[in-house]
Amino acid sequence: MKDYQYPIDIEWTTGEMILVMDLWAAVEEAYEKGIEKQTFLNKYRGFKTVVKSIGEERKLGKEFELISGYSLYHVVQEAKQTTKPILKMKGK
Repeated sequence: MKDYQYPIDIEWTTGEMILVMDLWAAVEEAYEKGIEKQTFLNKYRGFKTVVKSIGEERKLGKEFELISGYSLYHVVQEAKQTTKPILKMKGK
């Protein structure tokens, strides 16, 4: 985990913030050391219970990518397409 703040909405409940922050941590993990595909997908499902619209997901994903260099979109696409049990993203 780097030294920056995750994009969150202060109107979310504590539980909702935790679900979103768990996803940001999972995206970082996918790039930094790899994460089990099913673990990532479970965290993404939790995120989607908070961030239901694709527009808001894209907005938050772009904010996260700007501060971290890690792409939510690319990890989600890889998770949906790969048959490998571990997601390990390349580059930053």
